[in-house]
This record gives sequence, structure tokens and C-alpha cells, in this order.
Amino acid sequence: MTGRAATGSVRIVDHDHRTMRIALDAAQAAAERGETPVGAVIIDPATDEIIAVAGNGPIGAHDPTAHAEILALREAARKLGNYRLTGLTLVVTLEPCAMCAGAISHARIGRLVFGAEDAKGGAVINGPRFFEQPTCHSKPLVASGVLAEESSAMLKAFFKARRLR
Repeated sequence: MTGRAATGSVRIVDHDHRTMRIALDAAQAAAERGETPVGAVIIDPATDEIIAVAGNGPIGAHDPTAHAEILALREAARKLGNYRLTGLTLVVTLEPCAMCAGAISHARIGRLVFGAEDAKGGAVINGPRFFEQPTCHSKPLVASGVLAEESSAMLKAFFKARRLR
């Protein structure tokens, strides 16, 4: 099952599910810190090496740019000593926003895998469809819908609990 297709969409493979489970763990850890439960993992598909794992952190870091994707990109770039992350795969529990899509493009990520769609804030399948814009200079292959139900359920439970406070 591949979810809804996006420009440059690709088939979902078994390791996408394994990697998304790691991203879900990072999302759960973010929720436990009071952050919106979004997790991201950067993996080298050639070796299956996990390069970076991050969960959302804007509240704790007092940084509006500390989305899981941005934190994972920063960690991977530091580890590899290069701001270009060509050929790597980014797996994230929620459809990236416009800021994160821009960073993914600038980092030259080769493949993006995400779980739940974000009708309000997403910028890949929803909203501005960043990678389809003629001004986007580097477009990753995109696979969506990987463990989307679990990602969505985690987000819904988090926000429901916050409303009950």
C-alpha cells in the first residue's frame, strides 16, 4: 500500500515500516516532553545505517524551527560533515510543512517517506505542494501513508489530552 501518490512518488518498501517505527518512538518521546508528537529518522539506504533520529522540539528549545525534520537534518549534516545529504532517506511521521520541505530540498534528500497527511500544515501532498513548484531545485522521491493510521492516532490522542486539561 503506497498511500496517495505525490510527484516523484515511489513504492513503499519493507524497511520503510521498520524505520517509521523508530520515527514513531521519537514522536512518542517528543509527546512525553510536551511537544507535538512528530518524529524523524534519516537513513542511508545503501547501508541501512541510521544517521539521525529526532523528535519535535520547538517548545523545549524555544525555537520555532526545531521541527523533527529540521533537527534530524542538522544532526545528519553535523555527523557527515556536509550540508548536502544527497541520496539519503528522510522518514517522518507527519507530512512536512513548507519550512521543512524547503530544508529537505536544500539538503538534497533523495527520498522522503512520511506517515500521516497534514491537511492544514502539510506542504507535500497538501497546501503549496512544495516539490511541484518550478522554483524547487531538488525534488526527493516521495512515498506517503506509511503507518499513517498510527501516526495520526498518536497526534489525535495528544491533542485530545491537551484539550481535556
